Amino acid sequence: QKFMDFLSIMKEIEDETDRVTGENKGISNLPINLRVYSPHVLNITLIDLPGLTKLAVGDQPTDIGDQIRDMIMTYICRETCLILAVTPANTDLATSDALCMARTADPEGLRTIGVLTKLDLMDEGTDARDIIENKLLPLRRGYVAVVNRSQKDIEGKKDIKAAVAAERKFFLSHPSYRHMADRCGTPFLQKQLNQQLTNHIRDSLPSLRDKLQRQMLSLEKEVEQYKYFQPNDPSIKTKAMLQMIQHLQQDFERAIEGSGSAAVNTLELSGGAKINRLFHERFPYEIVRMEFDEKELRKEIAFAIRNIHGVRIGLFTPDRAFDMVSKAQIAKLKEPSLKLVDLVTHEMMNMCKGATGKMQRYPRLREETERIITTYIREKEQACKDQIMMLIDCELAYMNTNHEDFIGFANAQSVSQNAEKTGRKLGNQVIRKGYMAIHNLGIMKGGSRDYWFVLSSESLSWFKDEEEKDKKYMLPLDQLKLRDIESTFMSRRHMFAVYNPEGRNVFKDFKTLDLSCESEDDVASWKASFLRAGVYPEKTNSEGSSAEGEDGRSEGSSGLGSVDPQLERQVETIRNLVDSYMKIVTKTCRDLVPKIIMYLMINDAKAFINGELLANLYATGDTQNMMEESADEALKREEMLRMYHACKEALKIIGDVSTATIGTSAPPPVKGSSNWMPTPSYSSEPQTSPANPRKVPPPASSYNSARPPPPAPSGRPAPSVPGRPGGSAPPPPGRPGPGGLPPPLIPSRR
Repeated sequence: QKFMDFLSIMKEIEDETDRVTGENKGISNLPINLRVYSPHVLNITLIDLPGLTKLAVGDQPTDIGDQIRDMIMTYICRETCLILAVTPANTDLATSDALCMARTADPEGLRTIGVLTKLDLMDEGTDARDIIENKLLPLRRGYVAVVNRSQKDIEGKKDIKAAVAAERKFFLSHPSYRHMADRCGTPFLQKQLNQQLTNHIRDSLPSLRDKLQRQMLSLEKEVEQYKYFQPNDPSIKTKAMLQMIQHLQQDFERAIEGSGSAAVNTLELSGGAKINRLFHERFPYEIVRMEFDEKELRKEIAFAIRNIHGVRIGLFTPDRAFDMVSKAQIAKLKEPSLKLVDLVTHEMMNMCKGATGKMQRYPRLREETERIITTYIREKEQACKDQIMMLIDCELAYMNTNHEDFIGFANAQSVSQNAEKTGRKLGNQVIRKGYMAIHNLGIMKGGSRDYWFVLSSESLSWFKDEEEKDKKYMLPLDQLKLRDIESTFMSRRHMFAVYNPEGRNVFKDFKTLDLSCESEDDVASWKASFLRAGVYPEKTNSEGSSAEGEDGRSEGSSGLGSVDPQLERQVETIRNLVDSYMKIVTKTCRDLVPKIIMYLMINDAKAFINGELLANLYATGDTQNMMEESADEALKREEMLRMYHACKEALKIIGDVSTATIGTSAPPPVKGSSNWMPTPSYSSEPQTSPANPRKVPPPASSYNSARPPPPAPSGRPAPSVPGRPGGSAPPPPGRPGPGGLPPPLIPSRR
């Protein structure tokens, strides 16, 4: 809402006050914002605070005084705020509440300007000359005397210009103030405030200039490509597409091959590192988990031998049992191999999304690029799976029992059941270290808490922390197995257990040692490390885990369904043969499956992105539409250009202000500035009029200096005022009197 005259403004302020606080002198801390546009006003923000109240009247609350005091303090405590301490000249200056609060908010006096009002209402024969000359209660920025309109003038709607002219006439005609009339009045107060605003701006310029320069330098690189940017220029679109695809190629290459750039992910494994973990930790673990199901394997061998012999009693170990059991074990390699392909495909999709994430500026180009790459990866995924299936089928097609690593029938009977474990022993060397939590020790014995674990080829030890000084326990790994367990409802950590398949206690009175890690990747890494130490997972039988224990124990200790010694020897022979041949096959798979994936998926995807992606994008025939900017990107570009030009213009204005503006330094502190507002009872002598310094002068010891008064100026002396003590001429405007006040402020050009 706009108002063109001050009478309407006055009425609107009164009406708004009544709407907010009521019509019975209520108060509110909600400000009324008024913006004045005029060539005759300063470019500053003036906050008109309420006067201090001691007693509540009307609808005012009983703690009105504390509320107003708190409201005032919230404003005057700001470091960027100048305090105009308004005090009537016809009251005792030492009891001024405004000066008292100003001293609390501004103890150094750098932001306080004293304002004396009602000089025209002082008793006859008294004046405020000593206060204006900063002798009585000195302030670092001094006092300014003003004469405002009286209540009669306000009710008579006296014009502001006429009031300023009357104020000027008062100071020129008054014998005590006419020599300082140029330092009194509302225009001089405006000049002082404008000077302080200028000083504040000049003081803020260096830091503001540095901030703007840093901001402009940070924007220059991005703005450089936008200075002559034409969104609809085909050449610019073509260049942008080529640059985007080039960056995509580099990002995808770095994601797979690794990079030492600053953009490396420091929070989790991704890209090539994640695929490497899948190849060498997750895949071997899945194979071993499938392969080393000892009881199930022996049962299959026993049933195969019996079924081959039929009703006859077999005198020799049948080689067909070896073929049948081996092929059944080889066929099980398909599942972990295909699962590895799925995991690698998922990670490549994530890499693709991460690489195309920088194409946000062109959403259609990003969608089309992601679609083309994803389609190609899916095609290669199927080709890779077909190749892996063919690899397994090749292994099933021909059993090469003449392999150099195959033990053969002659050696199978003499091989010990523990050959596998002895072959995997690495000596007592450390395999892995890290933190894991133990969950089943009980609340009273430590509960679920983290320990520092050290896994070697012979034992598992845990300590209080990584310093490895306070060893809690060392657990031998002989005859131990691994199994997965579900997380409890109170914990989201991924868990697994170490146990003895024979039902013996693993740790003190506990039959299992329940361990957990924060992430599934950490669990997979620990399991792979346990494999290297010879601790293998035991596959759970989903058809009935209890049947394995019950039937196995009832039919014999080995779970063969018979206690015939000859059958046991035949089972052991076939088991050793199968074990030897499966080592050859699994070794081949562990070596060839990652190579197939690398060749058919990863390297092909890299070659496709580097060589054929751009051609496929052009083949769509819609490159111009693909290079349409998103609305957000266009807005971002315009905002960046606007900010850049605004910073440039601001720096130019700051340079002009620095060279064309005259500032003044801060006035020095007055004597006794640490307590520039004395206590109200500063004199023991009675004072007939609060502002009558000529009748009752203040004690000289409080503010007078030991040095002699400065010599009189060489300019025109001011007329003497009758009745002043000593009869000497007062100091000229701007020069300190004998009270030891600061020197005049000399403008300087910076």
